[in-house]
Amino acid sequence: MFGFLGRNGAGKTTTIRMMMGLLEPTAGTAILGGHDIRRAPEAAKAVTGYLPDHPFLYDKLTALEFLRFTGGLYGLRGGEAGRRAGALLEQFGLVRMADELTETLSQGMRQRLALAAALVHRPRVLVLDEPMIGLDPEGALELRRLVRELAAGGVTVFLSTHSLAVAEELCGRVGIIDRGRLVVMGTLAELRARGDGNAASLEAIFLDVVGAARA
Repeated sequence: MFGFLGRNGAGKTTTIRMMMGLLEPTAGTAILGGHDIRRAPEAAKAVTGYLPDHPFLYDKLTALEFLRFTGGLYGLRGGEAGRRAGALLEQFGLVRMADELTETLSQGMRQRLALAAALVHRPRVLVLDEPMIGLDPEGALELRRLVRELAAGGVTVFLSTHSLAVAEELCGRVGIIDRGRLVVMGTLAELRARGDGNAASLEAIFLDVVGAARA
């Protein structure tokens, strides 16, 4: 699980949009599951799940219809798409809302449904851009449990978050971006070693790194 950190406006969401093929980079490339997003975009997206910072749901579809529709985009046939949709509704505590239009769901429920849609095709790579937005404490706790399970099962999780505590809790490695440039990357132990080696919090490391980058 990789944590992608930076101040507001540092370039986190822009980077992710380039990774997902939504923006054209001026240079460089992104490899997702072994596939170059510029040269083989369909193959890259077929193995990737994406939860944007402001997910879009089709308001006039029910929760179940939305998941089945999303599954169809990834090539799942009707029966398989329905089975996976049902399992995800159960997993995310949305069974009671299965036949409700997405426009009637609360912000937290919409966030859960969008994450379920990102997982409907069982991706090998999961890209999360501020996934805690709109979640209550119980929902945020459940999300942290879920991404830990996914990572333990072999899914690569790329997590952009403003919550340094969440990144410190979950991520094996972190990268810190400032003004569109990756200024440091490594494990928490490696980042601590850049300083005095003491058990500094990720917050202290982040503030030190970003302050040095702007000096």
